[in-house]
Amino acid sequence: MDMDVKTFDDLSELWLQYSGSKDPELKNRILTAYIPLVKKIVRRIMPKYKMYNDSEDLISCGMIGLIDAVDKYDINYGVKFETYATTRIRGEILDYMRKQDWAPSSLRTKINRINHASEALEYKLGRQPTEKEVAEYLHMPGAEYQKVMEKTHIFNLMYFEDMVTDTYFSDKMSDSDESNPAVILQNKEMNRILAELIDALPEKEKLVIALYYYEEMTLKEIAGILKVTESRVSQIHSKVLSRIGYKLKKMI
Repeated sequence: MDMDVKTFDDLSELWLQYSGSKDPELKNRILTAYIPLVKKIVRRIMPKYKMYNDSEDLISCGMIGLIDAVDKYDINYGVKFETYATTRIRGEILDYMRKQDWAPSSLRTKINRINHASEALEYKLGRQPTEKEVAEYLHMPGAEYQKVMEKTHIFNLMYFEDMVTDTYFSDKMSDSDESNPAVILQNKEMNRILAELIDALPEKEKLVIALYYYEEMTLKEIAGILKVTESRVSQIHSKVLSRIGYKLKKMI
């Protein structure tokens, strides 16, 4: 059973003791208390990245992130540990998944072609092109286009989640750059750009992003709200991530 917020809050005294002593035994008690958080994050990540079916590997990576979070956390950050730790845990898991190099060069080439075509059509039409228009522009069969987009979902999801995590938490804490004015300005600019890109989305796409990332709803739950199929929500999600990810990469 996952620990609730009240249970996590009950650890405040333990954190105070550990912060002052760095006692290894206290550290182990903290790590044990937050194992359910690691498992919860893995359970949320796995349905997104369906090529991974070994939860134990991801839990092991998550534990590395948890240990790193405990080592680096300062109770004076003004941010709850579980919030800080979630970033470290997710980051460690995503790093591991990215190193598996699941996307062959041929797929990466097709992803880039679709992104370039979408941008060219958006400039030409003065609006966001439909999937059919992009496929026709590339002389790509519709079935092949859909297959690429399904695989692209994972590629873009990793990049976008990294970007959201980095920009969100960069304003809240940093291990070494928190007093560097150049880094602070860069982070604020990235937050501004990301917010503008999301705000410019059509209402339905904006709603999907808001429900998925900020309300932490599943694609199935979002499908129920929008009264469409789960696969349709996945398509919308993939298209948005592809477009935003491509534009972000060009800006940074």
